[in-house]
Amino acid sequence: MMSAMTSPDLASVGLRFEVDGPVATLTLDRPSVRNAQTPAMWQAMAELGRSIPDEVRVVVLTGAGDTFSAGLDRAMLDPSTPDGVAARVALGDAELADWIGGLQEGFTWLRDPRFVSIAGVRGYAIGAGFQLALSCDLRVVADDVRFSMKESALGLVPDLTGTKPLVEHVGYARALEICATARFVEAEEALAIGLANSVVPADGLDAAVAELASALCAPMPGVVPATKALLQGADSRSLDDQCRLEREAQVQRFRALVAAFAG
Repeated sequence: MMSAMTSPDLASVGLRFEVDGPVATLTLDRPSVRNAQTPAMWQAMAELGRSIPDEVRVVVLTGAGDTFSAGLDRAMLDPSTPDGVAARVALGDAELADWIGGLQEGFTWLRDPRFVSIAGVRGYAIGAGFQLALSCDLRVVADDVRFSMKESALGLVPDLTGTKPLVEHVGYARALEICATARFVEAEEALAIGLANSVVPADGLDAAVAELASALCAPMPGVVPATKALLQGADSRSLDDQCRLEREAQVQRFRALVAAFAG
């Protein structure tokens, strides 16, 4: 199923989406403002995520220019901005929380087990940019990367689904320190503490991401999504439950494999 959103629709909110065979690429395309993000972008990403073509096996997320994303567009905090935060605080608590919930859908779709998501991150990934990278399954980063959970410096908390993966990757104590101090985490540390899968020279980032995407597309269709589904939440399941899910998944893989040979 193809997205109902057209290229002009996406361009109007600063996004580009391209599909090349089994690999789709979503680009944050506002380089003049370091790919700063807006609620309109998140709403568009949520809609796009609901209609990713079935043949897509890998989604690559990247930023135009020399930086991934500087985070929330500060204009959204200006009281004069029509669709900014100030325009929403007049809502009741439940309504405001529901609005944030809709924005979070622009991030949660990247966990969909139908495909593997890769963030190719160069330069700054701040606040919403950091959380967007954390929403992806894998992160390949350039050696100039600088992650920061900047929300505390703005009087806010991270609310775009980044807290859970951050704790899962680096542990509670380090996650608290990173969030509360709003400090920068650079490439070497990101690799050491599990935020990055690999670090490459900045001029080799695109090639490294393409190589990883190709490797993820190499197995028989269905294998990687089934593996991703098994691994998601494995740490919170009992061994018995995990073994059961492995058995059930393997039954389907045996059937698919035999059918492929028979065909």
